[in-house]
Amino acid sequence: MGKYFGTDGFRGEANVTLTADHAYQVGRFLGWYCGECKRRAGDSDPARVVIGKDTRRSSYMFEYALASGLVASGADAYLLHVTTTPSVSYVARTEGFDCGIMISASHNPFYDNGIKLIDRSGEKMDEATIALIEDYLDGQLHVFDTDWPQLPLARREQIGRTVDWSAGRNRYVGYLISLGMFSFKGKKVGLDCANGSAWMIAKSVFDALGATTYVMGDEPDGFNINNGVGSTHIDALRRFVVEKGLDVGFAYDGDADRCLCVDEKGAVVTGDHILYVCGRHMKELGELPHNTVVTTVMSNFGLYRAFDRLGIRYAKTAVGDKYVYEYMSKNGCTLGGEQSGHIIFSKYASTGDGILTSLKLMEVMLERKQPMSRLTEGLTIYPQVLENVRVRDKLAARQDPAVQKAVDGVARRLGDTGRILVRESGTEPLLRVMVEAPDDALCRACVDEVVSVIKQSGHAL
Repeated sequence: MGKYFGTDGFRGEANVTLTADHAYQVGRFLGWYCGECKRRAGDSDPARVVIGKDTRRSSYMFEYALASGLVASGADAYLLHVTTTPSVSYVARTEGFDCGIMISASHNPFYDNGIKLIDRSGEKMDEATIALIEDYLDGQLHVFDTDWPQLPLARREQIGRTVDWSAGRNRYVGYLISLGMFSFKGKKVGLDCANGSAWMIAKSVFDALGATTYVMGDEPDGFNINNGVGSTHIDALRRFVVEKGLDVGFAYDGDADRCLCVDEKGAVVTGDHILYVCGRHMKELGELPHNTVVTTVMSNFGLYRAFDRLGIRYAKTAVGDKYVYEYMSKNGCTLGGEQSGHIIFSKYASTGDGILTSLKLMEVMLERKQPMSRLTEGLTIYPQVLENVRVRDKLAARQDPAVQKAVDGVARRLGDTGRILVRESGTEPLLRVMVEAPDDALCRACVDEVVSVIKQSGHAL
């Protein structure tokens, strides 16, 4: 994690830690750098950058600031307007763009925002380019064997332009519809769009495939994104599904790159459940390369026990769908994801895609002719307690000998009946302490033991 960019982009409170000036400078750098790379490769065409945004009030400000920086550096900015992160990824990789930008703070409240960068292959931007952007923001850019205290401004006919590219979003919708292998006719489906990016797209896709859709979280006003709705407030969808008598429900986050599910009984289907349901189905169809599902270290202990019983192998990466995809790409895996609902089907997408995930779950339901509650049988989720401790220095707190001693003590206490994980947040000044064990009381006691040491050692704010 760099000074400005974390595991999921440059994120912060709008006009406090992430300002319009930051966005303009990011646009200036990308417009110049992408164009310069093309020129050095013998291509004189201007750089082309596609931009999407979620429904936050500040997203408009950042959209215009980024576009201004891009065109000032000679690039053309193509605006998808309100759309999902996976749609930006899809358009970037299928329509010849030099890179893509998504303006969103995902599941965070409306007053936060973020800038996510996507390369021409539709994947998260590489760390080397991110490092150059950070250097530029700090006035220390050195690239192409030259120091750049300032970047040149485009002049005359070299000044870039903005282009309305809502057609790209429509092509993404068409792509999702084309992936539907079954008619959804007769199925009553709930969609919680979090008052965010999915608010128009998800219903369009499910309607086109024949479902009877019941939608909530589809009235964005710039301030209500993720407010009591969406994948981080799943209870709203649970009530909705039960009250309406629906077959299944899907909840997205602010930029719709994650999906959680609710079965017909109102039970929550987490990202781990989704990996279990889809992993088992793909294995039985012979469509699980290397017989491996890629998880993160935050996946539940119960998932690994279930995979062991099914004879499915699993890999564990650092937290972040970026790391999941990197492992999948290097090792030829096609299914991976996070407990939070970032699920990657690499045959169809290069990033987590909430709407795609919901389509693949519908596919399993329809092909196996079973309700969602039956599909999740066989997976027992271990009780888990997670506490976030706000600290002065994440690395110092985690590496403190007293903290490590407490963690080791808990690990010995749990043995092979559970586990403890202490990790640094990728986007906030937090140390996350998580314990999984056979019962909640034991989880709570173990977490309290470690958190107490962190506080007693003077690390907590």
